[in-house]
Amino acid sequence: MSGFAPMPTDAARAIAQAFLPNHPLGNRYDYYYTWAKLRSDPLYAGVTDALRGTDAPVLDLGCGLGLLAHALRAAGIALPYRGVDIAAGKIARAQRAATRAGLAGATFEARDLADGTPSHAGSVAILDVLQFVPPDAQPVILDAAIAMLTPGARLVIRTGFDDGSARARTTRRIDVLSRLVGWMNATPKRYPERDDLQRRFDAAGLVSRIEPLHGDTPFNNWLVVAERPRA
Repeated sequence: MSGFAPMPTDAARAIAQAFLPNHPLGNRYDYYYTWAKLRSDPLYAGVTDALRGTDAPVLDLGCGLGLLAHALRAAGIALPYRGVDIAAGKIARAQRAATRAGLAGATFEARDLADGTPSHAGSVAILDVLQFVPPDAQPVILDAAIAMLTPGARLVIRTGFDDGSARARTTRRIDVLSRLVGWMNATPKRYPERDDLQRRFDAAGLVSRIEPLHGDTPFNNWLVVAERPRA
């Protein structure tokens, strides 16, 4: 089990309120998804802990509904935040929720990473994204993210590893299901190799750590943190 717990129910509900529809009879999918995600998945506890103590702006690649921005503010971490995602619909809903919640310094952009990563200098988050990227594009995105890191900034990744475990098989099944139900725009292509990530970080002179981040879930999720040391 990872050392991080999901968000308390009341805190998760408070964030989810920003995702309620404008009309009482509107679609509440984002509200229920957000509430369930935050109170069952230790992802955001792990990521906010990884970014605590930094002062660099955060670029969230594949941000979805922008939940990281809400989680950072809820944890008292007021870093400038920019989220990008290929799904324009999610970006529109993310921006609306951020405006409702009064998240100053949070912006969103619809962008396909296959067309290139945006310009940025600071920390980078890549959460549950790499496995959906074509294998030949993964190193391009990783190298671009590493190049964005300023001294003291951190690259934070959550990913699965295809290590043959039961957790790995469950993770792949759920990732495939995410595409079938329309939450993701692609099926999983290839999970990153742990040793490859470590070699890439070492070659770039980064200080890194890799630890489990599955909590009570059945998934093979890992938290990867790589920091650019200060001079």
